[in-house]
Amino acid sequence: METPTLPTTTPAFEVDTRGIGWITFDDPERKLNVLTEEVMRRLADVVGQAAEAARRGRVKVIVVRSGKPDSFIAGADVDAIAALEDPMEAQEAVRRGQEVYSRIASLPVPTVAAVHGVCVGGGTELALACRHRVLSDSRKTRVGLPEVQLGILPAWGGTTRLPRLVGLQAALDMLLTGRLVEAPEARRIGFADDVVPAEIFLETVADVALGLATGAAVPSRPRRGAVTRFMDENPLGRRVVLAAARARVRRSTGGHYPAPFRILEVLRDHLGGTVEASLDAEAGAAAELIVSPECKNLIHVFHLREAAKKDPALADPSARAMPVDSMAVLGAGVMGGAIAQLAASGGVRVRMKDIRHDAVTGGLRHARELFDKAVGRHRLSRREAAQRMELIGGGLDWTGFAAADLVVEAVVERMDVKRAVLAETESKVSASCVLATNTSSLSVDAMADALRAPGRFCGMHFFNPVDRMPLVEVVRGARTSDGTVATVYALALTLDKVPVVVRDGPGFLVNRILGPYLNEAGYLLGDGATVQEIDAGAKAFGMPMGPLRLIDEVGIDVSTHAGASLHEALGERLAPAPALVALAATGRLGRKGGRGFYIYEKDKEKGVDQTVYADLGASVPATRGGVDQLRVRRRLVGQMINEAARLLEEGVVQRAADVDLAMIMGTGFPPFRGGLLRFADSLHPRGVLDRIEALHEQYGPRFAPAPLIEELARTDRLFYDAFGG
Repeated sequence: METPTLPTTTPAFEVDTRGIGWITFDDPERKLNVLTEEVMRRLADVVGQAAEAARRGRVKVIVVRSGKPDSFIAGADVDAIAALEDPMEAQEAVRRGQEVYSRIASLPVPTVAAVHGVCVGGGTELALACRHRVLSDSRKTRVGLPEVQLGILPAWGGTTRLPRLVGLQAALDMLLTGRLVEAPEARRIGFADDVVPAEIFLETVADVALGLATGAAVPSRPRRGAVTRFMDENPLGRRVVLAAARARVRRSTGGHYPAPFRILEVLRDHLGGTVEASLDAEAGAAAELIVSPECKNLIHVFHLREAAKKDPALADPSARAMPVDSMAVLGAGVMGGAIAQLAASGGVRVRMKDIRHDAVTGGLRHARELFDKAVGRHRLSRREAAQRMELIGGGLDWTGFAAADLVVEAVVERMDVKRAVLAETESKVSASCVLATNTSSLSVDAMADALRAPGRFCGMHFFNPVDRMPLVEVVRGARTSDGTVATVYALALTLDKVPVVVRDGPGFLVNRILGPYLNEAGYLLGDGATVQEIDAGAKAFGMPMGPLRLIDEVGIDVSTHAGASLHEALGERLAPAPALVALAATGRLGRKGGRGFYIYEKDKEKGVDQTVYADLGASVPATRGGVDQLRVRRRLVGQMINEAARLLEEGVVQRAADVDLAMIMGTGFPPFRGGLLRFADSLHPRGVLDRIEALHEQYGPRFAPAPLIEELARTDRLFYDAFGG
């Protein structure tokens, strides 16, 4: 087959002997194709060349492709978006991109986007500007418009063209969530005209393109049902769909994210009108969103996540991660089964060990349930789930441990048990095997004392539920080697988790900050605030759930144990609030027991249990209510910022960015605020100090300002200035 040569500039245009014009993106300076300002200028020139070739009859059809092996186009240049501060300048930049894509849409010959690998943002909008789209059947091929996750909307035609192509309801699912769809789903909803084998992708695309040029190939569109067509194509139906979508967005975001609402406004006002008017509305909305603080903060979070994929912050940058092809899990409970399922999902062979047959059976059953859930969500086929489940084995003996590259210990949270288990494990594995503990509260250094080779030991703290929580704390002990950290960090990335390296210390990072936050909620109860007022104040700030609801979710018994551990380690400023002590004595367990601060029926939260106040007795006043959200927020968030400053002082974490990434990925701290310490920097440490000193004066020693905050305020420095890394 005749294929186009790879260009020295990107994109490039050439015509083969069959009359196919190839527009090829292959940036020699990047692993992925990115639509920078320079690339877009070059694309405008290339489109002009293609139009001239079509006018002269030199080309019958134009194919847009990537020269990269596993990706199409990764979207626009995020740094360029972040740099835009003037809405007029932003609107001009958007219109330049729209103009180029509109010229592609109006080319006089058929145009085909040949998509193999990841295709997102501006890449997907480029595919939409083409008349036809052919995707490879590779699992790496995924398309989407994730702009909403950056606080903006698809403004190079994505908001306009996608619903006209696939229908309103299918488009809203992609536009409002930013999720990526794989090739079969793209074909089913009508985004892709065809899905062809990846092994013969370009050859097949060329045949399809020539068929389109001659009229021999007529793409078949998937037929939507009558109800779907009515809701998508009828003005009344569209109003119903958009109103329901708006209500869902408000429930899920609390109204904190403007981008999805602007998407809905553009569709409401322009879906039934002209493409030109819709593009104008896209540009205007995008210009406002690009310069908004929400956009800047969400781009900051994007950069935090991208940096986490590259930098484990090692003292020795030459340290290398060992590949992990086989691992073992000690303890086959719910957590052990979830860790095993996660590893098998990443193609790692896993052996679970426990001391009871029923525990092993339960761990295997839980792993299978998680795979079944993935199948139900269309993330895996039944065959793929079965193949991955076959990677998991279990038993009571040490079979498979000698070949394990890494062992994760997930037994009961008792130091004596963990030390004994780890010491025995060390004698059963190879000298190169990395040992890790999933402890959430016990000292990694104290466990390491039981080992002959503590350098190969660290913490690998998964958050529950493992299949949904993205964070993994990689806990570096005093004797942990850089190679061990690098290996565990790389494994977390392989398993599609977000790793953050922390030092050993009480509660590590996330639980250390959550402790004072949850405890302060107990003190607010003691000061007369209602459960609704406390949780509503946190949710109004942007937290996914209030602190009392979170205590129910974690388990009142577990929260009580964690609070006692922090009190013992950190002293009286972490003395448990009397209301929480009283709660622990009531026998309530939270969600898992059906009653806590809230009532739960069939695992669904049914509202505040009003009898909880009587159970708390004298620890809460008889007269309750009247505490405003601002006061609740300042006390809760003030405790988190103060504790985060202490963590930086103590060296438990090295960078402000690590605090922010861990809190977002481990607790759901509102991404639109950019992270806990980025939010603190928006107030300036002087403002933070003023607030904390006022709380200290009113509520006593637990609000004593961290010395670091006093130092930053005195020297006029931000957290990100002092701990930028």
